[in-house]
Amino acid sequence: MRPFHARKIVQHDHDKSIRQKAIMKTRRSLLTAAALGLGVTFAAGQQPQAAAANRIVVNIDARQTAQPVSKYEFGMFIEHIGPLIYRSLWSEMLDDRKFYFAISSPKTEPVTPPRNGPFRQLRKWVPVGTDRVVQMDNERPFVGEQSPRIELDSATPHGIRQPGLSVLKDRKYVGRIYLRGTPGVRVKVSLIWGKSVDDRQTLSLGPLGSQYKKYPLSFTARADSNDAIFEITATGTGDFHIGTVSLMPAGNIDGFRPDTIALLRTLQSGMWRLPGGNFLSDWSWYNGVGDIDKRPPTFDYAWHAMQTNDVGLDEFMTLCKLIGVDPYITVNAGFGDAHSAAEEVEFINGPTSTRLGAERARNGHPEPYHVKFWNIGNEPWGTFQLGYTDLKYYVLKHNEFAAAMRKVDPSITLIASAKMLEPMFLKGEMRVKHVEDIQSLFGSDVDWTGGILKNCWGTFSGIAEHWYEQPGKHFDVQRAKNLPPDAPTDDAWVKYDATPLEFARQAGDVIRRKAEEWEGYQHRFPAMVPDKIFLSIDEYAYFGGGRPGGPNLKLTLAYGMLFDEMMRHTDFLTMSAHTMGTSTLDITPTATTLNTTGLMFKLYHQFVGTIPVALTGSSPQPPTDSEHYADEPKTRSGSPTYPLDMFAALTPDQKYLDLAVVNATESEQKFDLNVSGCRLAGKATVEQLSGKDLDAANRVGQEPQVAINETQMDSIPRTIPVAPISVTLYQLPLVRAQ
Repeated sequence: MRPFHARKIVQHDHDKSIRQKAIMKTRRSLLTAAALGLGVTFAAGQQPQAAAANRIVVNIDARQTAQPVSKYEFGMFIEHIGPLIYRSLWSEMLDDRKFYFAISSPKTEPVTPPRNGPFRQLRKWVPVGTDRVVQMDNERPFVGEQSPRIELDSATPHGIRQPGLSVLKDRKYVGRIYLRGTPGVRVKVSLIWGKSVDDRQTLSLGPLGSQYKKYPLSFTARADSNDAIFEITATGTGDFHIGTVSLMPAGNIDGFRPDTIALLRTLQSGMWRLPGGNFLSDWSWYNGVGDIDKRPPTFDYAWHAMQTNDVGLDEFMTLCKLIGVDPYITVNAGFGDAHSAAEEVEFINGPTSTRLGAERARNGHPEPYHVKFWNIGNEPWGTFQLGYTDLKYYVLKHNEFAAAMRKVDPSITLIASAKMLEPMFLKGEMRVKHVEDIQSLFGSDVDWTGGILKNCWGTFSGIAEHWYEQPGKHFDVQRAKNLPPDAPTDDAWVKYDATPLEFARQAGDVIRRKAEEWEGYQHRFPAMVPDKIFLSIDEYAYFGGGRPGGPNLKLTLAYGMLFDEMMRHTDFLTMSAHTMGTSTLDITPTATTLNTTGLMFKLYHQFVGTIPVALTGSSPQPPTDSEHYADEPKTRSGSPTYPLDMFAALTPDQKYLDLAVVNATESEQKFDLNVSGCRLAGKATVEQLSGKDLDAANRVGQEPQVAINETQMDSIPRTIPVAPISVTLYQLPLVRAQ
């Protein structure tokens, strides 16, 4: 049940003002501060004041409280998904450093990929000399299925090179290379940053022997370059073999980028879900532990990409420690089995007296990681998922996984993977209206959440839900019903031109819709409430509305409304993980900065641990059109302070009242504030996130266009103005009663 979220009964009359007063009906009993044991007695609040014309009256009752905001409310999600992790978090500069691909000359002139973002094209090794001087040895490879063997010439250097690296002047780069070859051969390894013969540094390594030997590498670039070259060559007779090679900027932190780590730490995200996503269903955690240079490269068939396996379980745990968050692990329930999942729990949490705990210790991590949260499977309901099974078989798999994992560590918190009955996902005659109209589908093969609740009760503490939303379209119920039974649902969507406010509010509407659906399951399974079964939205993202290149202020306003709505449901929505953790950053190969989404997470983290309080107002949100559009919730998201969205909470020490105000319009708005249950006094701190226009964005190498500016108010004015296209957080000091 949702806290103090009053259901608005709004007369459906479009000729009347949407600012008409709503009839409020309290949906649940609210605990007072005394009942919560807060130990604070509040002074009487200000007397309510009538609003002037065109002003919103906002009423906050600090005596009506809800469950505190969980520290896991603003978590993050990450998966390998091609080169994402290696281009954003990991410091490795060389692609395909374990030689998964054969080496040959490019068939056409190489196209320089864009430098920004993690998904630029992988760089390829190319021969130095003709193609035939490089052969792939699959009889005695160093790691994986093949290693390059270079045939030598006494006069002409032969070898391989990788262009397209980014280096900075006077920056030191370190690494290692494994080599073997004809005895006596010496190999030259060079970092080249320009076209002049002097624009390079070369190391001479050897003489080689018949067994692989590791050689350290260290270079200092003497100029900036976005097309530096890493080259490995030799002359002489015979051949030489390259096992694996690595190059990173000096100063990396356990292999991770220090610039990225420093910024992610400021977000204080609470938890990261990892590894997850479609990638997981074909990933073997066994390949992701042990000597990083001996882990075989593999192919990810979900995203059709090569993975070097450099960032595995131990590295993920290191990452979480570096950025100050709790790890939340998803196990492979696609091609994986219960045995491998149980062994993964033992490797992560087992003492050194266990077989896999001892293996973890041999890898340099004797102390168990004590991971609490574990998720069984990623989107098992998706027919696109590797290892997909029908619901009737998956519940058996889930129960087997849960039993095996809890046998290893009974203290873990298990989160089941399911999917609510979203009408737009249904087909044929099953395309129905909304929560009250889907009774016939409860218990069917498409009701994954209901199936988990019915058949797996007692094996989980929470249920995972994923969503991705793009604004500017609605799911038309009548169109959907008229589609042929096996037709895709694409034709059921109708487009519309969203105003900035509509664009922002649609993100919160997704959360509201999920809350209404969750309430439907609580009615079907009443034990969910006393057993405190929680919802973890552990993948989500809101797309669209921005200029090419990444998030902007317009998208940030939407996340403000989304966060406000999440915090209105703290009685059951206790965890969420944004896709991706690195999408809070603007990243180049040599620098990183917080983008506007990152700034929003940084601003709203201040609500973690706070205690939500009741907030009502004189201006209800406009009604939804849920009669026609299945993606519309029955009741609009947001506070009754239209066009503003507000959320209020007490700080854990009861010394401040925090008030967030999202103004997604391009006009200044004003509101009158009435507070009961406490008294405001003293200077207030105001933090405002804004920019010059909706397209404002933050990019590496450019002056920030969006910033959080902090000011002080000596006193709280009777009427408070709110700047256009802004998110403002007011921290209002409280005075205790004498």
